[in-house]
Amino acid sequence: MASTDTKTDRSAELADVEAGLDALETTETGRTPVRRIVVDKVLPPIVAITVVLVVWQALISFKVVDDPSKLPSPADVGREFQAAWLQGTLLDFIWTSVSRGLLGFLLALAIGTPLGVLVARVKFVRAAIGPILSGLQSLPSVAWVPAAVIWLGLNNSMMYAVILLGAVPSVANGLVSGIDQVPPLFLRAGRTMGATGLRGAWHIVLPAALPGYLAGLKQGWAFSWRSLMAAEIIASSPDLGIGLGALLENGRNASSMPMVFQAIILILFVGVAIDLLIFSPLERWVLRNRGLLVKS
Repeated sequence: MASTDTKTDRSAELADVEAGLDALETTETGRTPVRRIVVDKVLPPIVAITVVLVVWQALISFKVVDDPSKLPSPADVGREFQAAWLQGTLLDFIWTSVSRGLLGFLLALAIGTPLGVLVARVKFVRAAIGPILSGLQSLPSVAWVPAAVIWLGLNNSMMYAVILLGAVPSVANGLVSGIDQVPPLFLRAGRTMGATGLRGAWHIVLPAALPGYLAGLKQGWAFSWRSLMAAEIIASSPDLGIGLGALLENGRNASSMPMVFQAIILILFVGVAIDLLIFSPLERWVLRNRGLLVKS
């Protein structure tokens, strides 16, 4: 009788353990309530922006900074936005820079990805150009603008060259770092199953190196955007149109702080928007596929 009770207890314990494991593996498929999305995602940035605007206006109202040529009021900057919108130039400023930045980044991606795989997998190539890539990554992208203007002239090719020189090393080094962290067991398992050469790189190395590669992509986009802004500020020409960098430079030349703040806000807005619309979903997808995205 005692042995029967013991077996029953053990069976109950095993059932509890299996139920717990099943609960851990079960993913929630229900939709997140709209109220929670608003509280967790929408409300915090609204509060942060409100605090910044209140502090900004307080500096003006309490005469902490009483020189409009140094710090314009939020209303002055708002009127600058309104004027650009009514003139139909606001979206043109944004699109001119965003189209260049995204195309340049895609070109950097197409060049930096195979270069990163080559550097990571071929010892001679790594020894030859690995240190050069690291040096290029630390070189300020603005240093390439004068050389690019002399080589290519004041045109879009010069803009793309500056973007590539700023972004390709970051993309390549990010992929190299990701590949270096791939467990050797994955590579041996891939070779056992016949995944060698390009097939092994596509099916084994790149998926395993995806987190480091994604970090390199984010850094590569940051370098692309900063490189483009530097090129637009320094190399302005009517043939190039007016992007956000040129708008910033025009504000400086006109001694218009509202225009300067308008350009700064737009540059910041584009950077945040690209991160929220592209890189944050990619990060969540990678974490979810690896079982690392935990819902609180």
